[in-house]
Amino acid sequence: MRLVKIGLGSVNPTVGSVHSNTARCIAEAKAMAAVDVTVAALPEQVIGGYPSEDLVQWAGFVRAQWDALQRFAQETSSLATVFALGVTVAHQGHLYNCAAVVHRGAVLGLVPKEKLPTYNVFYEARTFSRGVPGQRDTVEGVPFGDLVFAFDFGTLAVEVCEDVWSPDGPMRRRCYAGAELVLNLSASPYRMSVMGTRREMLSTRSSDNQCTLAYVNSVGANDGLIFDGGGFVFQNGRPMVEAPRWVESWAAVVVDLDRTRRLRTEATTWRTDCLDAAQSPIKPTLITAPGKGSSRASLPYPAPTHGSFFLPGPQGPRNARVEFCDDLLDALGMGVWDYYEKTRAFKGFGLALSGGRDSLLTLLVTWRAIQKRFADLPDEARKAKTGEMLKAFYMPSRYSTDHTSESARIICEELGVPFKVVAIEEAFEREAEAAKTMVGGELTALTMQNIQARVRAQRMWNYSNTTGMLFLQTGNMSEKAMGYTTIGGDLEGALAVLANVPKTVVIYLLEYLLEKHGFEGIWKTLSAPAGPELAPNQKGEDELMPFRVLDACFHLYAAEKLSPPEIVQALESMFPDDTAEERERWVAKFTRMFVQSIYKWVQAPLSLHVGNLDLDRERALQLPVVETTEWTRKA
Repeated sequence: MRLVKIGLGSVNPTVGSVHSNTARCIAEAKAMAAVDVTVAALPEQVIGGYPSEDLVQWAGFVRAQWDALQRFAQETSSLATVFALGVTVAHQGHLYNCAAVVHRGAVLGLVPKEKLPTYNVFYEARTFSRGVPGQRDTVEGVPFGDLVFAFDFGTLAVEVCEDVWSPDGPMRRRCYAGAELVLNLSASPYRMSVMGTRREMLSTRSSDNQCTLAYVNSVGANDGLIFDGGGFVFQNGRPMVEAPRWVESWAAVVVDLDRTRRLRTEATTWRTDCLDAAQSPIKPTLITAPGKGSSRASLPYPAPTHGSFFLPGPQGPRNARVEFCDDLLDALGMGVWDYYEKTRAFKGFGLALSGGRDSLLTLLVTWRAIQKRFADLPDEARKAKTGEMLKAFYMPSRYSTDHTSESARIICEELGVPFKVVAIEEAFEREAEAAKTMVGGELTALTMQNIQARVRAQRMWNYSNTTGMLFLQTGNMSEKAMGYTTIGGDLEGALAVLANVPKTVVIYLLEYLLEKHGFEGIWKTLSAPAGPELAPNQKGEDELMPFRVLDACFHLYAAEKLSPPEIVQALESMFPDDTAEERERWVAKFTRMFVQSIYKWVQAPLSLHVGNLDLDRERALQLPVVETTEWTRKA
């Protein structure tokens, strides 16, 4: 047997906090070394924080990371554990996103990321250069390039995030060169339902390359990107451990690397491919570590804890509904809390609570984040902390109903959130009269609606400016996509919590929270039709279309990139009970309103990213503001 103990350390870094981030890494490194971890992985870009974007163009920021890496090496010099951690490296006019291997006080090598994503929320090729197969150089005397490392416990390879998402990534080349254990250092953002994809992909890479693969992810939120942490170890495709997510922590597992070697000898296809690869002149460079690794004499064999190699463990199947909802709520909560804590610009949270679904879910997400952050406090102290940090305001006009007023009041009482009613009727009248004077006549019905939204937003900004509270924007992605929102009104805020959460998902989460907590305020909100209450008897689905159809149109157009006729065809299979005329009318309405509303949503505040489809022109869906739908029609 050749037993090794692999550690996965999820760290919550802040971009630019080089010294604090390094201190977090050192603390986790010492904790893992204390329990005889043989080799430990820490996340991608953990020293400088991710995504650092154009900040890496500041030479001083990059130099500070190099100095911090030396500090990490020095402060772990007495430890026998081998560490890998992410850092930006400058070399000959290039910047590289690297994994650094550190052992006994020395940086043994730097391995640059080869696959630089420029899709969805990623823009790495803008600032970083990619590593090249067979690359070999030095940076300040440290080996740099396509490297593998020989230790007394076995041969190690390291790589960075996207490298593992490509089936033709560097893992294959390095495993053919002898690497048995591969560490992947990641800062992989959370997306709805991403965990199943990660598990399957990582298991496949481990199996294809007949290696032990350890994956560690960053945790925490930076600039709207949310990282769920955790990690996995797969041995030749077999799951060995899954680390906790949504918390800064570490996990470890023992594996027998002789098993990986034995399975390679049994895999005739892998051996044949390995011999073919040996003919290539492009090979990684082997770095031999000068010092011994940690003692492995007391490591236990990784036997099943339930005592059987043939029977499944006691853990039951995952509940897909619970996993989906808790993951998404954890992501939104972490996004809200880390934005608040890391910016250090605010004293708490404030929002306009309308008695509707979106503002209710925003309130619950923020409340939940506070409960998790102060979970160690007694119930009464935690409730007092909630009341201190979270404030809600109900600002009725002549169109507000008793039902929404009661819904808002009840949920605030249940959560312990201070609730104030501040009517806007007089301000509404005053602004309407001023606008009539400017136009020299009567206002449109739409203008009358927007005045109410803008009065509320102005008051929230005034409140935020005076108190230092973080003004949370509450709108959802579906209505934002359709322009069913007001510039200067409900589109306002410092952070858009639900801006990338579809309306159907908002409702689904509220139903889940109702089942989980039984809050009367949720039930009362859901018992009335959704509508903005800016006009008499206003209902969102009447003015737009059924939310199930709206979200389907949005996904098919913006995510699947289908043309309007193709969307109509897809809707027929999804909603066969609706008429063809209805489907055609809905699709035409959606595409027209979506394209005409791009100018609105590009002005929205910073939003939390929780899906592969996001309405954020700077990060995800880059659409021209000035465009038409003429291409959708026949000449």
